[in-house]
Amino acid sequence: MSIDRFYTGLPACVVLLCAAFVSGPVAAQPASQTSTAQRTAGSTTADAATARLDDIQVTATRTPQRVSDTLAATTVIDRDDIERLQARSVRDLLRRTPGLTIANNGGPGKSSSIFLRGTESDHTLVLVDGVEYRSATAGAAAIEDLAVEQIERIEIVRGPRSSLYGADAIGGVIQIFTRNGRGVSGTRPYFQIGAGSDSTYEGQVGVAGSDDNSHYNLSVSGRRTDGFDACSAEAAGVGGCFTDEPDDDGYDRVSLAFNYGHIFDNGVAWDLNFLRAEGSVEFDGTAQNASDTIQQIIGTSLSWRPVDTWRTKLAYGNSRDDSDNFLDGRYVTAFETQRHQLSWQNDITLPNDDLFTLGVDYKLESVDGDTDGDRRNDFGGDLREDSRDNTGLFAQYLGDWGRHHVQLSARGDDNEQFGEHATGSAAYGIDFADAYTASISYGTAFKAPTFNELYFPNYGNPDLDPEESDSVEVGLEGDHDWGRWSLRAYQTEIDDLIAYDSATFAPANIEDTRIRGAEASVGTAVADWQLNAQFTWLDTENRSAGPNQGNELPRRPSHSAQFDVDRAFGRYSAGASLTVADSSYDDASNQNELDSYQLVDLRASVEVARDWLVQASLNNLFDEDYRTVRFYNQPDRNVFFTLRYQPE
Repeated sequence: MSIDRFYTGLPACVVLLCAAFVSGPVAAQPASQTSTAQRTAGSTTADAATARLDDIQVTATRTPQRVSDTLAATTVIDRDDIERLQARSVRDLLRRTPGLTIANNGGPGKSSSIFLRGTESDHTLVLVDGVEYRSATAGAAAIEDLAVEQIERIEIVRGPRSSLYGADAIGGVIQIFTRNGRGVSGTRPYFQIGAGSDSTYEGQVGVAGSDDNSHYNLSVSGRRTDGFDACSAEAAGVGGCFTDEPDDDGYDRVSLAFNYGHIFDNGVAWDLNFLRAEGSVEFDGTAQNASDTIQQIIGTSLSWRPVDTWRTKLAYGNSRDDSDNFLDGRYVTAFETQRHQLSWQNDITLPNDDLFTLGVDYKLESVDGDTDGDRRNDFGGDLREDSRDNTGLFAQYLGDWGRHHVQLSARGDDNEQFGEHATGSAAYGIDFADAYTASISYGTAFKAPTFNELYFPNYGNPDLDPEESDSVEVGLEGDHDWGRWSLRAYQTEIDDLIAYDSATFAPANIEDTRIRGAEASVGTAVADWQLNAQFTWLDTENRSAGPNQGNELPRRPSHSAQFDVDRAFGRYSAGASLTVADSSYDDASNQNELDSYQLVDLRASVEVARDWLVQASLNNLFDEDYRTVRFYNQPDRNVFFTLRYQPE
């Protein structure tokens, strides 16, 4: 961004930040009320700091379970966190997760790759309201097209989950839940508008409500930004984009989200969700430099209890990922992928209150692609398979015997293209000294190659084998009045890891890969300050014979950390974040190094009237010049202001 645009917005932001830090309450809040500023600043007492341990999550075991009870490494980001942190992308939220790093190709709207516990960017299964959200061609989830304004909560489960979810969950599972209106009394409209650096504008309008039997939420969100130069080539024809186009690369997006649920008199619960995001993104490239995209999710489910001890659920989901691609305004290619999924899950409560789960999943994914601009499906040529299905049977046992906790799961998948795969996991935990839990777990996982890896013209390798992994983890957690902390260490070995081979200009299987890591996190409240911190150590190694033996896997910093601090002062709140990442390599040969970086972000808000909030953020305070992918730029110092109306 230009210096003049930055300093135009800086004075107001600094004034608001300083006022929040040094001012006391302008008007005291009644004891029975909580201001909007306090809600967005988060907990301000030690007791409340641990209250969210009682939050219910469903991703780790596919069944409702308290966060404090699960043996899996789980992070939950809720609506209060989203508003408190003033996050403007899913990427901003996820980077606060231990063991998770993200590589971005040049700013808003550009592709972002998730590396969870050092695994590959397509080793994390992403769900939106229970529906699988990823491209059947690229294999990754387009998190850049999801509007944070429409998200209620995010659950991140680290570690293999193929024994419950099937393929793609080698690194873990991320489930994103859209806003649903639960807990909203009557009918409440809400909206927000915002503006900031790089001619960025955002807005949302919505309505939510609930009664004894129903809940709903409907919202429309939009964003546009001029962006900045996404890619800087060292010379013409050199670099990740292989071109020198020093212009701003903008991004526009509009999305519609709808969520409805109803409980009938006979106890049957029906849920329906819909999400559609249409985007237009510009980038630097020689084959294409702009794309029009569609991301769409439809999901519905019926659940009921035929008897008190048996809960059954039928669910259907459909996801769609489309893109039309252009070069200098001229249409060149298109891709359309679609996925249908059906599931039937049964949770049976045993006489001793243990839980047994039995279920079946069916998935059908298909792809159409025009790779030569004639608007005819030619993806993969004569070698291609343009559709495949997968059927999986899974079972799980959750047992609690006083201080002892056991979680066992197993699954068998029959993939139309790659045959049968069996996966399983086992976890044991023990409580001691009233505040501590020690755990150990083991799990296996697998992943089938994507359609791009198999058949993309001049790139795919149809001889690829599926990837398989084994993981072991040990953990220790403490739950105290003052907060909660966690320590975990793990090792994952992946056979036939799929990675790009620069010698053949195509993906290839790496025979043996080993990943080791450790994570530490703590959350507490001290003197009305809410503090959250996490640290990750990662050691990755290519152990296959060849020129890259012993090298690190690319784009995985060996050390990273995140620290957030927030406080509410009556109608005011303020906070700051520190993000630290060690250096890493951008290539498998470890020849091109990505420098370490440190980012400081500031934020503040003031409640100007009841339910009306003005927020300001100053990001990358020290104007750090950094990259998470070689040649691809990241935002410099920038500001953003938001006006929010959200009645309680």
